[in-house]
Amino acid sequence: MKLGNKIGVSPLLAANTRGIAQPKNIMGIDFPHVLGLAAGLDKNADYVDALFAMGFAFVEVGTLTPRPQSGNPKPRMYRLTSERAIINRLGFNNKGIAYACERISELEKPGVVGINIGKNFDTAVSQANQDYIECLQCCYSLADYVSINISSPNTPGLRSLQFGDELNSLLDALKEEQAKLRKEYDRYTPIAVKLAPDLSPEEIESCCQSLISREMDAIIATNTTLDRSLVSSHIHAGQAGGLSGAPLSNLSCSVLKQIKAQVGEKMPIIGVGGIMSAQQAQQRLDAGADLLQIYTGFVYEGPVLIQQILSSLAHE
Repeated sequence: MKLGNKIGVSPLLAANTRGIAQPKNIMGIDFPHVLGLAAGLDKNADYVDALFAMGFAFVEVGTLTPRPQSGNPKPRMYRLTSERAIINRLGFNNKGIAYACERISELEKPGVVGINIGKNFDTAVSQANQDYIECLQCCYSLADYVSINISSPNTPGLRSLQFGDELNSLLDALKEEQAKLRKEYDRYTPIAVKLAPDLSPEEIESCCQSLISREMDAIIATNTTLDRSLVSSHIHAGQAGGLSGAPLSNLSCSVLKQIKAQVGEKMPIIGVGGIMSAQQAQQRLDAGADLLQIYTGFVYEGPVLIQQILSSLAHE
């Protein structure tokens, strides 16, 4: 991607998105259009310029942790090509929040940059708040928004932060720190929370009520799933990790609808998870999403998917 950007190929890939982009203001941020790249592809903010040049309105980097970590042992990523899916158990492999912040500080930022943060794998869940606060402090002045990853299935205990007292404690700590940083930097950086698709209706309701009462700025729905029911016959179905791509699409859309029913107009939603076509992008908007992100669809289809989605949305 770096080479493509240097020699001018990346902008050519995005040329067909010009003239069909429809700007949108969400979280107080002006987005050139609704389609962004989900966290996970550019872990360390090494390729942001090239990704923008391909046509994304926003790029979410990470997940980033306070300390660098190598992630889970390899092999840890599997393509289920026949299913147009990926299973990953990367485990937040990244060079640390400080490295990414330095990279972002050097960017011209031709679009919106989100920074996705999490806890180190060896940080106890009971001490997780401090990891998130440390990351928020580091990236607050550089991010257009910060995304809180409490839904990856690949860090032990992480998903427990989506529930009850642990969730409320984390949200309270984040809002308190956000208020302090707002005064320090004289700017408001929104905080979005990324949720799993494997929540029950009761868990979705409880989680949404916590997010509303703490006045969080957005919800990202959804992360990868542990469900293997749609890929059970595949040779890699038994691999541990989160499943993304086409088999996730209906589940993610269903959870988004449930979240929308809970939050209404109180909070915007970024729809992500199994968006593999322009039709599925429109379905996600119809379900209540305000913005969209792709990842596995981009892996399989390439930059042409960006143009297809934006062109289709422009003619709706």
